[in-house]
Amino acid sequence: MIALIFSVISSTLIYVVFKTFPKHRINTLNALIFNYITAFVLGYSIQSTSVNLLEIHEFQWFYPAAGLGVLFIVIFYLMVMTTQKHGMSVVSVASKMSLSIPVIFVIFYYGEEVSFLKILGILVALFSVYLVSAKSNDGLSVKTSALLLPFGVFLGSGVIESSIKVLQNDFVPQVETPVFSASIFLFAALTGSLIFIVRFFRNKKLFNVKDLIGGICLGIPNYFSIYFLIEALRNPNLDSSIVFVINNVSIVVLSTIVGILMFKEHLFKKNKLGIILAIISIIFVTLSQ
Repeated sequence: MIALIFSVISSTLIYVVFKTFPKHRINTLNALIFNYITAFVLGYSIQSTSVNLLEIHEFQWFYPAAGLGVLFIVIFYLMVMTTQKHGMSVVSVASKMSLSIPVIFVIFYYGEEVSFLKILGILVALFSVYLVSAKSNDGLSVKTSALLLPFGVFLGSGVIESSIKVLQNDFVPQVETPVFSASIFLFAALTGSLIFIVRFFRNKKLFNVKDLIGGICLGIPNYFSIYFLIEALRNPNLDSSIVFVINNVSIVVLSTIVGILMFKEHLFKKNKLGIILAIISIIFVTLSQ
């Protein structure tokens, strides 16, 4: 449970750092690249056993980790495009509602026990996430012709978490968790760097010191959000479906509370109801264990 708490805190810190980028005029893509480099260096540094970078391709999880790294960048771009077309609320709902994918996946793939209380908790969690994330009085407005973007965010985010579960359970020994997590970020950094190079030749714009500092500040909690999630999924006393629900819902609630306290964000009545339901859903899924 300690690992799960740290995963939630780390993910919330990611939100806090991102919120400061516009104020300091930090280029998000540049900072994202430095963030992934920072996360890679951090994970490689805390690996307890010696690992030769030239030999990591020999690990059985290497190619799936590479695929996840590329997917990280793809989902980021889908989020940016979705925000431009539909607004931040649609991105938030799409990414957080994606928790349904790993929850359903682990229940069927690993045959986890299903009870009425767990199902009720999952349904309440999904509804609460929608209510908290949709920060407008009019609800979400998505044009039918552009549904592919938020659906891509929804599907991609769910695939990432489901893949992390499979790799953690079937391919990554606990001692290799740091270097496995670091490898995901390495390939995300490489993919992002290629995009940066293409953009540089088009726009002739380099990064600045603020982008570097922002990336480092983002990379530390980003690494630990993945590391501690993997450690939480190893907990033999908690079903993975419960871990995914508690992790995602708690991140939404804590990020919302931080947004109110630090950034003076406004909550509508449905957002407040969503927070109450989120807490109830966590209680339900915890009691179902």
